[in-house]
Amino acid sequence: MANHENLLGGPAPTHLPDDPEPRELLASGAAPAEVAAKYPASSLAWAQLSDDAFEAGRTVESYAYARTGYHRGLDALRRAGWRGQGPIPFEHEPNRGFLRALYALGRASQAIGEQEEYERCTVFLRDSSPTAADTFR
Repeated sequence: MANHENLLGGPAPTHLPDDPEPRELLASGAAPAEVAAKYPASSLAWAQLSDDAFEAGRTVESYAYARTGYHRGLDALRRAGWRGQGPIPFEHEPNRGFLRALYALGRASQAIGEQEEYERCTVFLRDSSPTAADTFR
């Protein structure tokens, strides 16, 4: 009999429900702005918009997109039972949009001189998923 009790005493990992449509549209080359308009709750679409803006040197836009994806992700995490702490595994693909938005928010925060927010996002990402923190670095 398998026992899935967390022996370390911390919260169980949070796994967001799968929402494949935005991911599939982005993978097929759809414009991220169109995906975000059709699926505004998709952190992944907002993260992609943030990445694109950042790469084009539009850091304030990147920050705004990342903040939107981050907040949409927090809403989804809370609906999934997350209580403000605990693992958000990168290995679970539906979590990746939120983790990308969190990383993008930290990156854009640093670029515009918001050092405290950059540090908060960096710690939050590492605490949520060391794999994501290493992957996005």
